[in-house]
Amino acid sequence: MTERSVLRNRDFTLYWAGVVASQIGTRGTVAANFYHVYQLTGSIAYTGLVGAAQAVALLVLSPLGGALADRVDRRRLLQAAQGVALVVAAALAWLTLTGRVQAWQVVASVVLTTAAATFDQPARQALIPALVPRAQIGQAIALLNPSRELAILVGPLLAGMLITVAGPGLMYAVDAATYGLLVAVLGVMRIAGLTPRGERRSVLHSIAEGARYIRHRPLIYKLMALDLSATVFSAYRVLLPALAVDVLQVGSTGYGVLSAAPSAGALLATYSVYRTVQRSSRQGAVLLVATALYGVSALLLAHAPLYWTAVVAAGLLGACDAMATTIRHAAVQIDTPDEIRGRVTAFYQMSSRGGPAIGDVVVGAFAGLVGPVAALTVGAFGPILVAAAFWTREPVVRSYTGGVAEE
Repeated sequence: MTERSVLRNRDFTLYWAGVVASQIGTRGTVAANFYHVYQLTGSIAYTGLVGAAQAVALLVLSPLGGALADRVDRRRLLQAAQGVALVVAAALAWLTLTGRVQAWQVVASVVLTTAAATFDQPARQALIPALVPRAQIGQAIALLNPSRELAILVGPLLAGMLITVAGPGLMYAVDAATYGLLVAVLGVMRIAGLTPRGERRSVLHSIAEGARYIRHRPLIYKLMALDLSATVFSAYRVLLPALAVDVLQVGSTGYGVLSAAPSAGALLATYSVYRTVQRSSRQGAVLLVATALYGVSALLLAHAPLYWTAVVAAGLLGACDAMATTIRHAAVQIDTPDEIRGRVTAFYQMSSRGGPAIGDVVVGAFAGLVGPVAALTVGAFGPILVAAAFWTREPVVRSYTGGVAEE
């Protein structure tokens, strides 16, 4: 079968289109949030509060989101999360377009939107098996992953253009419209109720069960530690506005291109990533090398002498991140049974999404003292040193062979 046969499933095709549109709006708004706060305050440290807002919501609410994804109708949960995000985006658009917005309101909107996303993400992953036949699940995921990267590429580019035309408020308005589109798509999908079956226990018991599962899976919790430690040190998103405006002096449009470059790199690396995950029996080693090269790419970005060399460095950073992220996510999915997938996914997103968010705070505050170039230079050594430590001390990660060899 081909990807075209997957798209013959009406509900999956609708869902795929809605998710891509929603992701474009979400990623564009994330880029706009960083630029907007920096524009309003001129402070990299304050801009780092955008990451802090994401971290708070992720770390506090992710376990609850995972537990709910394993016990309620996943389509309705996803609709509710998207509806909350729609209201927040519309309110922020109105405040911005009427000239009433303040930096703290942008940060507060990030808290609320990320809180909604913590319930959204586990439900999204658990929804796929209900949309396609079992034999096509792999194809569906293979189609969704590059589409998500495409959205991450287009979103910041769109943000840069819309900010140039009418300011961040227009990007927020477009984001609200994309949330509405996915809510409508979910409403017209013809699928049965998606409430998971099984013994009902308390939410706290469900969360604890997910935590116990991870605790007894060394590969999963060590991959979480690798992800968290690497991304905290080399968080680059918070520095992009200052690099674009103050160092490279390319303005909002240049910022949009620079923000999109990592996703462009990830897309260009799609074939290599796919081949590696499909065929390589040394995925642990590849993961650690990609993590170290992620740090090298961040170092190149910090010291890029020209704008386009910075774009290339950011693209290399995205390619390395795509390789490492895909291997980590695949390992977690392979090692997790369906009935607990929502909770394990939620705990894992605390590191995969919480790490960069915490890094925005740490690196943003550090950059406020030493400047963006010096901060990214120091932080870039984090993934390099962490990967080296895992190579010498964590054989369970280094020797991971991937699903190909384990089947």
